[in-house]
Amino acid sequence: MEILSVLSLFAPLFSHCVWDSAMVLLVGAILAPGKRTVTAILRVMGLAQTPNFQTYHRVLNRTVWSSLAASRIVLVHLIAVFAPTGPLVMAIDDTIERRRGSKIAAKGIYRDPVRSSDSHFVKTSGLRWLSLQLLVSIPWAQKTWGLPFLTVLAPSEPIIKSRDDDIND
Repeated sequence: MEILSVLSLFAPLFSHCVWDSAMVLLVGAILAPGKRTVTAILRVMGLAQTPNFQTYHRVLNRTVWSSLAASRIVLVHLIAVFAPTGPLVMAIDDTIERRRGSKIAAKGIYRDPVRSSDSHFVKTSGLRWLSLQLLVSIPWAQKTWGLPFLTVLAPSEPIIKSRDDDIND
């Protein structure tokens, strides 16, 4: 069970009870076909009728853990496996996740790099994610791969109207 030894690196980020629930969610996410909702994960893990299903939802929305500490663990181990002697080359990638709805607070308007060109500007609405990656040569692929270790939401700056703007309108 090599995967368990890799996953156990993240155990110090969680309490024992939360770690058990997080492991159920992770294994279920790997096994679940289709959409990987908490309900689908519990169903594939045989826990669809569990009386405390809300415990698994709380792992995702209430549990306190540090994504920076998790990304540090990932980076340290990526370096150990793929670049133990250096040099370290990093890349940053931004991606627009197209989202709709009035309840999405971090949604912004961005230039769509796929549909835009030098002479044509296309705007799109959604969430902007920045991904920091370690660039490594993968021996069996004969290519350089970007292995992400930190991804953060990067919302656009809100447009703030001053009181003078309201008076002049």
